[in-house]
Amino acid sequence: MRRWRTMAIVGGIALMTMCQQLAAQHAAIDPQAWAAYKAKFLDANGRIVDNGNDNISHSEGQGYGLLLAYLSNSPADFEQIWYFTRTELLLRDDGLAAWKWDPAVTPHVTDTNNASDGDMLIAYALALAGSAWNKNEYLEAAAMIAQALLSHAVVHAGGRTLLLPGIKGYTASERDDGPVVNPSYWVYEAIPVMALLAPSDEWQKLTDDGLSLLRSMQVGPRKLPADWVSLRTKPRPADGFEAEFGYNAIRIPLYLARAGIPDQALLTRLQAGMTFEGDEPATIDLATGNPKQPLTDPGYRIVNDVVACVTTGAKLPASVRQFVPSLYYPSTLQLLGLAFVEEKHPECL
Repeated sequence: MRRWRTMAIVGGIALMTMCQQLAAQHAAIDPQAWAAYKAKFLDANGRIVDNGNDNISHSEGQGYGLLLAYLSNSPADFEQIWYFTRTELLLRDDGLAAWKWDPAVTPHVTDTNNASDGDMLIAYALALAGSAWNKNEYLEAAAMIAQALLSHAVVHAGGRTLLLPGIKGYTASERDDGPVVNPSYWVYEAIPVMALLAPSDEWQKLTDDGLSLLRSMQVGPRKLPADWVSLRTKPRPADGFEAEFGYNAIRIPLYLARAGIPDQALLTRLQAGMTFEGDEPATIDLATGNPKQPLTDPGYRIVNDVVACVTTGAKLPASVRQFVPSLYYPSTLQLLGLAFVEEKHPECL
């Protein structure tokens, strides 16, 4: 039974990822850029270090690290990151990863709740690598995580199919303003692969309802979504969180572009809303529309440049094509942006 299941997964993923395999075999990420990223953020144990957040590691970072290792065509690095992930984070009894690992305390896992975007990124990268490199054990692990997400994190509320940010703490029974979602947790490029790993119509509904929500989330004068959104009634910024388009939401346009979602109106609205002083992105106070924190790192600025590439064919400026790692999060976004343009829009380079 297991062998049949693995063969079915291999066949399904292979069809979907033919282009990605070719890109990975030729390394969509420049080897020098990947070497610089590893030197800055990947430790000897295989954990991706978030140097902007007290040097913790988390399931999101491990998922991103796996995906970047795949896009760099680096099987040994991928296995190193996967070893830490499976031995240090995949400790829950439901098949999902604990989200936080802190080197400063013992035990290192200080919060056993999951982060559903991290789980999805891990499963997605495992599926791509397992297909490209003929590693059935990666495909089996990916299928288990995808099924766990479907069983525990994909839920129905208010006539919508939603992705809970974590299993605990976000439902209507747990919060007065629940359910609460984070629209940046929808990794749109990964969802079709989840549907191959754990077949269900719910995945397509998750994509459709996520996009519908994004189109409806037009808060304040800049018409932007909040990082954390209450869906108790109509979408609004969730209680207890900053009412802002913040560091979470900045990646939404990149996710839309990488997934090939052809909604130019949505992309340009997000781009315009998060930009000030010409082409500088910022976190935005939703009530006033005023910028809160300029996002000057190339890893943030590349999000606008990727949107300009896919909507108008504009070339990426030299300032974002050069990769010099700084903080974990923008550096990760920059490599994801560069890999996407290298694979799908080389005319923008």
